[in-house]
Amino acid sequence: MKILVIGTGYVGTTTGLVFAEWGHHVTGIDIDPQKIEQLNNGRLHFYEKGLEELLKKHLSTGHITFSGNLEQAVKENDLIFICVGTPSLPDGRANLQFLEQVSKEIGKCLHEFKVIVVKSTVPVGTSDKVKQWIKESCSQADDFAVVSNPEFLREGSALYDALQPDRIVIGSDCRQAITILNKLYEQACCPILITSSSSAELIKYASNSFLALKISFVNELAKLCDHLEIDIQGVAEGMGLDHRIGEHFLQAGIGYGGSCFPKDVDALLHTSKKHGVDLTILEKVVEVNKTQPLYMIEKIRNMLGSLKEKKVGILGLAFKPHTDDLRESPSLKILQVLDEEKAIVQVHDPVATLPSSTFSSHITQCETPYLAATDADAILICTDWPEYRQLDWKKINKLLKHPYLFDGRNMLDAHMLSQLGFLYEGVGKKSGVHSSTLL
Repeated sequence: MKILVIGTGYVGTTTGLVFAEWGHHVTGIDIDPQKIEQLNNGRLHFYEKGLEELLKKHLSTGHITFSGNLEQAVKENDLIFICVGTPSLPDGRANLQFLEQVSKEIGKCLHEFKVIVVKSTVPVGTSDKVKQWIKESCSQADDFAVVSNPEFLREGSALYDALQPDRIVIGSDCRQAITILNKLYEQACCPILITSSSSAELIKYASNSFLALKISFVNELAKLCDHLEIDIQGVAEGMGLDHRIGEHFLQAGIGYGGSCFPKDVDALLHTSKKHGVDLTILEKVVEVNKTQPLYMIEKIRNMLGSLKEKKVGILGLAFKPHTDDLRESPSLKILQVLDEEKAIVQVHDPVATLPSSTFSSHITQCETPYLAATDADAILICTDWPEYRQLDWKKINKLLKHPYLFDGRNMLDAHMLSQLGFLYEGVGKKSGVHSSTLL
């Protein structure tokens, strides 16, 4: 098929490259000429494992090209995927400004039947708005179909998720469009759910909100485990063995972040309030997540006392490993508090860099985790990068001024670190507390 992908961000670029890998011919469109130039030269403007190699491969095969000419691209392609951003407004609503602009531009360019697929995460009823926006600027008002086809990509494993999806959701009442989308996804070995556009839109928000709920629940439980001196990891593992609960998203830590969970939970809460429905559990999910980084700060204060002029090494900036995404990352909240309390902070991350908003005379980024640990009063893990598990922790202990280790992701072996002389503190996990073993 000949496919147009509008928006070359994280979702659009990944989606387009997977279609290219499946043998389709893809055109990527963006209003930013610098992004277009970068992509046509085989360079991504964000970090996602394995994606840049796939980009170079399909630039070579000719299965993907990038352009800024929307009119020509609409004319030449049969399927149009809209993958523009829908960031949060201050009141939690999804900002549909870019989606509206793109829809109206598409309408101006339509001259024959096209299937327009909304891949962006949007509130219930948005597909109907897209139809209306297109009609407002389209001379052939009925010669198109709009489909909701939400993405379920995890940053850090987006390529795998797109190539091996666990489900495809197609929301439409147009049989012709559904047939075309079924044909497009015939290589995806997973269930395909055909539903209404409104149901498809809600499925995306409901899915992310439920995963956020699991994270906040286990984080609350971890606080209780701290008081009871029980290892949260053993409790979470025991819960996860129940197939009705499942093992995923039961990892206690300093909270969730990224471009999806915070934004999508806020948008669903806004929708519920708009319709006079209280989602009180979800409101508590947000409250727990906002306070979770502060819980780790309190643990550090309990060990060090005043944080003024105390040197703290931070390992990890990104909200999760295998990405450079800092949006809503808990590490930024921790950095803000440490800076306000005049602590001296030495930061390391394998790929993410400190944003300009955090620049301070008290905060510096280090090239290695060992430099971040040098002369520090304590070290705090904010991102569970696998490489941190492989560090020479005996060497780090010697570099530290005091052997305080705060594991904000519960990623390390508390017993092993205790034997090396560390005073280890996780979230619902500490040295000396019995851990569980699965036989």
